[in-house]
Amino acid sequence: MTTLTHTPAPVPAVRTRSPYRLTFGGQLRSEAVKIATVRSTWWSVGITVALTIGIAVLLALTVGGQMDRPIMVAVAPIQFTMLLAGILGAITVTGEYSTGMVRSTLTADPIRGSVLTAKAIVGAVLMFVTAFVTFTVAALATAPILARHDTSVDWASGPDTWLPLLSASFSMAVFALLGVGLGFVIRSGAGAIAAVVGILFVLPVVTSMFPAQGSWAWVSELGHYLPMSASQNLILPSDLAPLSAGGALLTLTAWALVPLLAGWALLRTRDA
Repeated sequence: MTTLTHTPAPVPAVRTRSPYRLTFGGQLRSEAVKIATVRSTWWSVGITVALTIGIAVLLALTVGGQMDRPIMVAVAPIQFTMLLAGILGAITVTGEYSTGMVRSTLTADPIRGSVLTAKAIVGAVLMFVTAFVTFTVAALATAPILARHDTSVDWASGPDTWLPLLSASFSMAVFALLGVGLGFVIRSGAGAIAAVVGILFVLPVVTSMFPAQGSWAWVSELGHYLPMSASQNLILPSDLAPLSAGGALLTLTAWALVPLLAGWALLRTRDA
């Protein structure tokens, strides 16, 4: 006699939605924590602050009385500290590639454009705030020295004081974004830093070697659109400058956006 047995149908697994969802605000906090807990960040910030204030004081002691616009003493060190901003932006990206942490980052947030945007915002804000505070402190530190030359920063004048400070801080943020974009494009710390050095320091030297007239004048003309030249024209605009303030602003914006867009395109198509 055969006994029939009834096998119950398998109960489908019930998926419960996790109450924890990563928002863009959370992504920003994550990037802020990462950049704040890396030792190289504070080395870069510390060297930037020390160089800015030190060079500003040295300029005030040597040529302070010859400055047409006293605020130039505080913002002139950007020619040296811009490299540190670019390097800081690059290492915030390449550091994760070198340790493999980028895979965890992209697993937590698969929307790769969100990861790039968060890194760019945190790096730019950090550099802008750091630069603005540092340039302001440099201006205050050099005030007693400039007073000996019967000159001083006019804090009540926006175009002569606050606008150059904001423009210099914006330029430093652009240099950091340039580094972030190149970091995503190249992925190598040494390669990204070399590219930053080449764009910020080497190319201006190369273009300056060509005459302003003749068949190679276009190379000299291109030099006006490099980040260093554009930042100088934005900080202290002049009717005699190669670029107007608006042209310099557009040029710097392009130098920030183009590498970021290239990095975003490659980040979407390449494996981590």
